[in-house]
Amino acid sequence: MGQSLAVSMNDQSNVQCDVCPLSRVQEGVAVRIRQLCASPEVQCRLREIGLREDQVVKLITSRNNFICQVCNARLALSEQIAQMILVEPVLQPVRI
Repeated sequence: MGQSLAVSMNDQSNVQCDVCPLSRVQEGVAVRIRQLCASPEVQCRLREIGLREDQVVKLITSRNNFICQVCNARLALSEQIAQMILVEPVLQPVRI
C-alpha cells in the first residue's frame, strides 16, 4: 500500500493514486490528506491546526519528527501522528 509515494514526483508516469500514511511519504513530496485515522479528539485537534481532509501538505523532512508545510506554516508531527494521517499524491503542481 502506498509504494507510489516513495518515488520522485518528477517521475509522474509511475505514480498511482494509492493512499498511504504520511509517515511513508518521501521528503519534498506534496500530498493531499484523504483521511484522519485517529480518535475524535485527535482528529479535532489536527483539523484545528490545518491538517484536515483535502488539505495539500508538503513533507519537508522526516528525520526525528515529520515536518510538514501546511498553509504557509511548518508543523512538526510525531511518527505516531504521521501514521494516522492517510494521504495520496498530488499529481498537479500545487503552490503551498
